[in-house]
Amino acid sequence: MKIVVCVNYVPDTAIKVKLAADGKAVDLADAAYVVNPYDEFAVEAALQIKEKVGGEVIVVSAGPEKANTGLRTCLAMGADSAILVKEDSIEKADAFAIGSILAQICAELKPDIIFFGKNSIGVDDGQVPAVVADQLDLPQVSVVVKLEIQDGKFRAEREIEGAREVIEGSLPAVFTAQKGLNTPRYASLKGIMAAKKKQIESRPLSALGLPAESLLPRLSWEQVMLPPSRPPGKILTGDAAQTVPELVRLLHDEAKVI
Repeated sequence: MKIVVCVNYVPDTAIKVKLAADGKAVDLADAAYVVNPYDEFAVEAALQIKEKVGGEVIVVSAGPEKANTGLRTCLAMGADSAILVKEDSIEKADAFAIGSILAQICAELKPDIIFFGKNSIGVDDGQVPAVVADQLDLPQVSVVVKLEIQDGKFRAEREIEGAREVIEGSLPAVFTAQKGLNTPRYASLKGIMAAKKKQIESRPLSALGLPAESLLPRLSWEQVMLPPSRPPGKILTGDAAQTVPELVRLLHDEAKVI
């Protein structure tokens, strides 16, 4: 079985957010980067299926040279090989353009399963998996919390409000992993050493042969703003007979929570 996991190398959520000078983006010049946390669930799911039924796990990403570090992390977890579509401008591309690039790679690899995280932190739109599934004409199940693969069939569970939805179908298919699907493994020392010998194939964007119009952004950022500062809190003093009525008034008239 061939399994492709599409991963993104994203800014760490622990960074202090700063805006770029033009006010249209976040300044990421000094940001630390990590493998998208939801993509780690996807990598773990792929590895568990490989351990159960055999096959290979290929991790794929599109981005600048530094994305190799994220791919190397996935290789240390146990993935067999990796492909990077190397292009610095990808960080400014929209979901349709990125999805078109990943769909082209997946069409060439012809996997039985394509995994994504449910969304990539940062932009947080969750649209890339749908673009890939649409362009490859494959079924997609999103926010999967349980997945069973057997004899070319799948049974997936996804959480909906107040219940779980069960979806069954045939492979090949696209799945997006939600927190709760599994617990991603840590890379062992043996895995880290083995990852140094594993292949990361680097391809220029121009080598994909995609029509130029498929890479044109459909979405642009006009302005990015930090949320407004919180107003200072209020401390009520005095005995309960005085403070309780005032607290109720403030919660009703100002906070508007009652």
